[in-house]
Amino acid sequence: MSSAIKTSHCMRSAEMSVGIGAALLLGLAWSVAPALAGGAATEAIKGTINEVIRILHDQGMKKPGRAQERRKLLEKVVSERFSYEEMAKRALAAQWQKLNEKQRAEFVDLFKRLLTNSYADRVEGYSGEQVHYINERTEGDYAEVRTKAESGKVEIPLDYRMLSKGGEWRVYDVVIDGVSLVSNYRGQFAKIIRTSGYDDLVTQLREKSDQFIKVKGTDKE
Repeated sequence: MSSAIKTSHCMRSAEMSVGIGAALLLGLAWSVAPALAGGAATEAIKGTINEVIRILHDQGMKKPGRAQERRKLLEKVVSERFSYEEMAKRALAAQWQKLNEKQRAEFVDLFKRLLTNSYADRVEGYSGEQVHYINERTEGDYAEVRTKAESGKVEIPLDYRMLSKGGEWRVYDVVIDGVSLVSNYRGQFAKIIRTSGYDDLVTQLREKSDQFIKVKGTDKE
């Protein structure tokens, strides 16, 4: 019997992680609280937030009919800060080494679409949060930027795990309230591969992507 990528408690946590993670990274409709001085990784995230705020404040992008265009711009900004290839590689674990270059490229694309679709609607809905940069820990080419988002009386600890490649700090995992996004997906992917094989995982990822496109197409009608 085939396992499925389903909206289980585990998957909801994973999707909420990337939704909140992307929203916090984007800085949608929040104010940034004064923070302790951070290093290069922290500054990289702040730079991304500033660019998104610029897009959100663009009055031309707020015009009716430009919502999809604005969303694509926001997704582009996230893509420039998230390393989808590194995230996909870690989520797939040992199976990654068994793939050829074409298969790896296909999986990275499908994984990127899975994450993008997961936060596509959520990022537009965040408002009123305030982000606090707590600290940054760096070891060689790796860094972890710890933040805390506040909304009313709710506090959400959220850490960005980052890797420096070519002089750029890129996010390869988001940990929300102690739960790793990549680890969540790794567990589900491993179960599907073990139960019904890698090809079935690819099929399910493609079907989820196609279903999202179909639903969005219906919404526009």
